[in-house]
Amino acid sequence: MRHQLSRFSRYSTLAICVVLTPTFGALCVVNVYFGLAAAVFAVLAAIGISDVLQTRHSLWRNYPILSHFRWMFEGIRPEIRQYLFESDVSGTPFNREQRSLVYQRAKGDPDKVPFGTELDVYGDQYAWLNHSSSPKQPSIEPFRVQVGNKDCSRPYSSSVLNVSAMSFGSLSANAVLALNEGARRGDFAHDTGEGGVSRYHVQHGGDLIWEIGSGYFGCRKSDGRFDDVMFAEQASHHTIKMIELKLSQGAKPGHGGVLPGSKVTAEIAQARHIPIGETCKSPASHSAFETPLEMMEFIGKLRELSNGKPVGFKLCVGHRWEFMALCKAMLQTGIRPDFIVIDGSEGGTGAAPLEFTDHVGSPLRVGLTFAQNVLVGSGLRHDIKLAASGKIVSAFDMVRAMCLGADWCNSARGFMFALGCIQSQSCHTNRCPVGVATQDPQRQQALVVTDKSERVYGFHHGTLKALAEIVAAAGLNHPSELRPEHFYTRRDPEHVTSFRDTFIWLQREELLRADAHPLYASYWKLAQAQSFAPAR
Repeated sequence: MRHQLSRFSRYSTLAICVVLTPTFGALCVVNVYFGLAAAVFAVLAAIGISDVLQTRHSLWRNYPILSHFRWMFEGIRPEIRQYLFESDVSGTPFNREQRSLVYQRAKGDPDKVPFGTELDVYGDQYAWLNHSSSPKQPSIEPFRVQVGNKDCSRPYSSSVLNVSAMSFGSLSANAVLALNEGARRGDFAHDTGEGGVSRYHVQHGGDLIWEIGSGYFGCRKSDGRFDDVMFAEQASHHTIKMIELKLSQGAKPGHGGVLPGSKVTAEIAQARHIPIGETCKSPASHSAFETPLEMMEFIGKLRELSNGKPVGFKLCVGHRWEFMALCKAMLQTGIRPDFIVIDGSEGGTGAAPLEFTDHVGSPLRVGLTFAQNVLVGSGLRHDIKLAASGKIVSAFDMVRAMCLGADWCNSARGFMFALGCIQSQSCHTNRCPVGVATQDPQRQQALVVTDKSERVYGFHHGTLKALAEIVAAAGLNHPSELRPEHFYTRRDPEHVTSFRDTFIWLQREELLRADAHPLYASYWKLAQAQSFAPAR
């Protein structure tokens, strides 16, 4: 009943126009103005019918006629829009600029702008990449990075830009299909999120990163604990290229989750291997391990059960001694993950407590530089690839992360924009206006997979093309050559510093020596491989 009412409200304008057209047409014999009104409603009805039948714009399909007003406002010149929409629900001006950039690249439109920068280049926190007087020719081949250390028998050649973790259940089936088809076309990877591998993830055959959270969805026993046999069976699927163990996510680190039974449909139950209609909980912590040593053993187990596929973990950096404890466990056991994904606290999610979203967990730049330093300082960096996620949308965002140590980047926000997300902030209501974050079968029909997969591919292609041009302008051949000294920020009107001078940078195996930097050495002393708790 609720779906029927929702559908009526979305199509009510079209229905009114269709009804009023013949009504006023019949009354035109009384007064000529009724005839004019009939003509107006006939035009509106024709526009509405066209909206429902077209495939390029999800919003038009879900909200015929009414949604055109949004496009009218979007067309207003930027300098006017700045004053009209300062409190727009679509986010800050930064988000609107980034969203517009994604739309342009996704649709293949020119992303060049006239008149130069509109930013205050003398303002605090202005950032830039220095160029070279001897620039290179931009690379024609898309940049890739090899993931897999000596213990990995089936390494993966990864794109430097991949789809970040978003689960089926949070995203609609059509959104998952479009993301995966775009990934297949562009030869990049699609992270499943912790909600399991659904049939929509494998339908088009795009490369997958299977994320396993504390709920072990897709590889769990009836009591919610990890199931070796079920994991091995799923991990053998040819589309799954890497396994990612999720410790925490930036938007709500240290926080579990609950999926109400009313949302556990047959399809979601099948993907997660949980009973239909029963409330499902994701614990805040894992049950498969309790200590850093046990976690390394578990990672080794996952690699063995997956027949040598790359296995890594994702986290938002929290207590510093805990990350160091993991590194000490790597040194003690000899087991190294193939990659680590650092998720920034600025990353997004469908729903999270406000306090967690705004004030829990390390921001990406802080967490990424810390992880890079600890891996270098403990002598582990050459065995482990480092990835970054959290509000990464543009090639410039990627360059900034790579200057701080990232080998590749994951983006959720950018690919959601490519799918047509307008940041209506209704992800948790099941009433997403463009069919991206909803399980309502009628709403998600507005998202046409063939069209949106093309835009997903276009966004990836355009962003990597821009990255190649930026890297070449810096006089480099590959993003792996980016260093902290290439990137500069204006800290205040009188001080400009590079990342090299802004952050502390450890030397290789410095943490293993007595003269390690005191800030890092103090935390290193607290870390212990046998426990996540600090040593006392």
